[in-house]
Amino acid sequence: MSDPLPKLKPIPIKERLSVLFIERCQLDVLDGAFVAVDATGIRTHIPLGGVACLMLEPGVRTSHAACKLAAEAGTLLVWVGEAGVRLYSAGQPGGARADRLLYQARLALDDDARLKVVRDMFRRRFGEEAPQRRSVDQLRGIEGARVRSLYKLLAQQYGISWQGRNYNPEDWDSADVVNRCLSAANHCLYGVVEAAVLAAGYAPAIGFIHSGKPLSFVYDIADLYKFETVVPAAFAVAVHATGNNDERTVRLRCRDMFRKTRLLERIIPDIEEVLQAGGLSVPENYGVVEAAIPEAPGLGDAGHRT
Repeated sequence: MSDPLPKLKPIPIKERLSVLFIERCQLDVLDGAFVAVDATGIRTHIPLGGVACLMLEPGVRTSHAACKLAAEAGTLLVWVGEAGVRLYSAGQPGGARADRLLYQARLALDDDARLKVVRDMFRRRFGEEAPQRRSVDQLRGIEGARVRSLYKLLAQQYGISWQGRNYNPEDWDSADVVNRCLSAANHCLYGVVEAAVLAAGYAPAIGFIHSGKPLSFVYDIADLYKFETVVPAAFAVAVHATGNNDERTVRLRCRDMFRKTRLLERIIPDIEEVLQAGGLSVPENYGVVEAAIPEAPGLGDAGHRT
């Protein structure tokens, strides 16, 4: 049995390099550091403790030693689909400090701070300030009406018959094709956003507009991007639907969009700014995690398949 690794002191999130996507390799430990070994035997070393999160895409095999090292170094491991369109599991978020979770909770429990956060989300989503003297519940109602109008407008632009957003997760086939495409697209976005929330050190369940659900905060943040990204993609697929697994076509389109636009790089800084709008003092060493999809061999340059 090898000697145990020395106790590691996690590097603060603001000092970490990036969020890395890894695919089709063996993630292991060599000389006390992460190493990714591809099918040809090429080894790519990953800076120990300098990475906030490793996104493990399809084809990654992870050793017990790598999981143990990630926990000790404070690096979050997240098992995702291609480009993060699904989030299957996440390891211990050792890179997240308790003060970030407490900061998020303080904002959500302070009525004035929560309203400020919700108003900032409204501004970002609709490009204008929220109406004055409105409660969170009232803003939620205004938002719902605007979202219904946006769906209707997009349906008109794409020439699709629109009967409203209506689907039953337990009876998938009962929904029309556009609603099935929209559900598939939204789930892709939720996967990317949940990964970003976890990587940045926050709780997916502590929301501001949404509440009472395991992914309330994920829904809050995803709504900031939904109508500029996945919703138009879903309508574009639905208008040319073939009935031959159109939902898969949506997932592929979303995957390519996320990679091309590097959406993850926007999400994490936006989370930080949205929460700071609440006006409460931020934790010490509060800073943004950068996100990157590297080009090095064994770290994302292989062909992508679904």
